[in-house]
Amino acid sequence: MFDTHSTEGHQKSIKPQDFKVYTLHNYKQIPQISKLSEEQKFEMEVVAQVLPFKSNAYVVNELINWDNVPDDPMFVLTFPQKGMLLPHHFERIASLMRNDADKKEINEAANDIRLELNPHPAGQLDLNVPELDGEKIYGMQHKYRETALFFPSQGQTCHAYCTFCFRWPQFVGMDDMKFASKEVDQMVRYMKAHPETTNILFTGGDPMVMSTTLLERYIEPLLVPELENLHTIRIGTKALAYWPYKFINDKDTPELLRLFEKVAKTGRHVALMAHFNHFAELETKAVKKAIKNLRDVNVEIRTQSPLLRHINDDYKIWLKMWRMQVKLGCIPYYMFLARDTGAQHYFSVGLERAYQIYRNAYMRVSGISRTVRGPSMSASPGKIHLVGVADVQGEKVYVLQFLQGRNPQWVRVPFFAKYDPDAVWLDDLKPAFGEEKFFWQDEYEKMVGEKTVALKYQDED
Repeated sequence: MFDTHSTEGHQKSIKPQDFKVYTLHNYKQIPQISKLSEEQKFEMEVVAQVLPFKSNAYVVNELINWDNVPDDPMFVLTFPQKGMLLPHHFERIASLMRNDADKKEINEAANDIRLELNPHPAGQLDLNVPELDGEKIYGMQHKYRETALFFPSQGQTCHAYCTFCFRWPQFVGMDDMKFASKEVDQMVRYMKAHPETTNILFTGGDPMVMSTTLLERYIEPLLVPELENLHTIRIGTKALAYWPYKFINDKDTPELLRLFEKVAKTGRHVALMAHFNHFAELETKAVKKAIKNLRDVNVEIRTQSPLLRHINDDYKIWLKMWRMQVKLGCIPYYMFLARDTGAQHYFSVGLERAYQIYRNAYMRVSGISRTVRGPSMSASPGKIHLVGVADVQGEKVYVLQFLQGRNPQWVRVPFFAKYDPDAVWLDDLKPAFGEEKFFWQDEYEKMVGEKTVALKYQDED
């Protein structure tokens, strides 16, 4: 059982912190910003007109090495960089700003650019939205049979914004790009109507920006005996990395940890899908204490990150991350590839190099760390795993398989793509061996044409 006294005692070494936010409007109040030139600050402001920017005092003071700025990976991760916009996009906004264009004109140009950045990859706006009683549920997504995603309306922001995040459209004020739901009853009815669904993933934004009182309003209705099919409640969050005090000494930390205990008493478990992009996020006293507090109430912590140029595109970084995570009691889960949205051109790593980074790290860890899967592309047909690069019948090919698919029957069926040294994503690939299409492609194209979520497939013997 969670012991509130242990948290209170630990406050002697980890003091409560005020959550101070920095955005484009007040970032110059950060003392360390004086290390940047006027041109660097201008470049940041240009990019922040298009892509969202938000940081906080913990990130600024405990994660970023300001002596290594602008090359510090945590700085690149959380502060806008010129290269995140394509040159012609950058120049369009920069020119407007240099000529003192009004805010409306800049916003219109920024919106034009955003619409060119594939703001909703993988069919999020149409293919993944489920129905209940003939009506679309726009606060949920259901792409894979066993797992439904829920977007609590009060959790549609984050403690700080990752510059790579594929959810960036939700944070730039374009209302038609947001996912959110206030319909808790609708969520519960949908889960009851889909007994094949065993997991629900609370995502956003970041659900851990919510108070415990709000979070409880979403979680408690799922704990009823009628939902015996639901055995795991997942929460996707960056809070451990960007605001670990949420789990240490925020005003409602004891209530939060008791809520997690309550879930466990119903026979279910909470899995925190924690985003750690660099080992620097695992080195502070605060994050280590936060992880311990969560493990003490039987919260499972699974770690994941995309492979990102400028931030973690070195196998030694992943090797150190996985070793640290296991030491702290976390489970390495996924290495993703940068989504085909936003600043993918800035962050993406070629497929062959991505595979070598994964392999070089994976071969150096013990079996207890080899729970991690990757490199994986969360593409519209499903989660596609790059198994390797091989020579088959005299042809160099990528070996691929589905880890998750719109049709579960696609899972773990190997398929092959022609080798392309410039490929960074599924859309860059063509079938090998003279085939016209991948084995799943006709069925997937039919799903797209019918705008179906394709969840009706039954298990086959």
